[in-house]
This record gives sequence, C-alpha cells and structure tokens, in this order.
Amino acid sequence: MSAFNILFLCTGNSARSILAEAITNALPGAKFTGYSAGSMPRGEVNPHALALLNKLGHPTSGLRSKSWDEFAVPGATPLHFVITVCDNAAGEVCPIWPGQPMTAHWGLPDPADVAGTDAEIAVAFADTYRMLRNRIGAFAELPLASLDRLSLKRRMDEIGKDVVETANDTAAR
Repeated sequence: MSAFNILFLCTGNSARSILAEAITNALPGAKFTGYSAGSMPRGEVNPHALALLNKLGHPTSGLRSKSWDEFAVPGATPLHFVITVCDNAAGEVCPIWPGQPMTAHWGLPDPADVAGTDAEIAVAFADTYRMLRNRIGAFAELPLASLDRLSLKRRMDEIGKDVVETANDTAAR
C-alpha cells in the first residue's frame, strides 16, 4: 500500500477539515493522503484558513469545499480512516463509506465562529491548526502495522480526547 487515505469531515468543509487535509498532506514520508469534505459544504474555503495555510507554506491551490457524497460513491477514493473534526458532523448520519474505514471523532471549536478583530480571528485559526497538527502528528506516529483494529480504534479515540482535555486545561488557566 502506498498511502493510507484519511477523510476529515466537518459540516461546512471550509475551515477545520480543510486545515486537517493540508496538515496531513504536508507530513513527511507520503504515508498518508488527506482529504476533506462536509455534509453541507459552504462552497468556498474560509479566507482565514487559506491565509494561515499560505503563511505556513502549505499549498492551497487544490483545496476546495466539497460534499462528502464525492467519497461515498462506487469508484471513489478508497478510505482507510474517516475523522470528524466538528461536533455537528459527528452527530449526523454519515454515508456508508466504501471499504469500511476506521472512524474517530476529534471535535474542535470552529474558528470560523470567532467574532472579533482580525488578530483575534487569526489566533483562533492558529490554535485550531496547532491542535490539529498535534493530533495528526500523534496519529502518524502510531505503529499502524502492529495494531489490531480494536487497539487502533481505541488509540484514535484517545488522540481526540487527550488533545481536547489539554486544550480545555489551557483555556481554564
């Protein structure tokens, strides 16, 4: 297998899932290919997400807001993992994904919901990027070949919980 395909889901597919796709595709070693989609895509990528990704040197030309239906049809890109990054998408009835990929929920606050100055919005996007980068980095370090499905599922779920608790601890200070 050349790469594991990961689909990141969020309702609007304009910010969090887009950031996760870009982070995954920037991982060294080509072990993973990241994709993103939404149940109700906004049709455009959030400009603050694009600005941050450009600032950090990520390619953005291929990023687009798209429906998760693209990944649920026969002949679609085979998925190995599907990870929801927003609580709304986690609560929705998802399509049946070809190949029965492993799923996890790594819910994060939506930086697109932040109102304030450009600087405050930029901080929200940077925080979301950092949390996603940490989770994706932890996932990429898992010994996938030596974990059975149940152990891998448990570790994927732990990654989402550990980072959320750390973020909540930081916010409480």
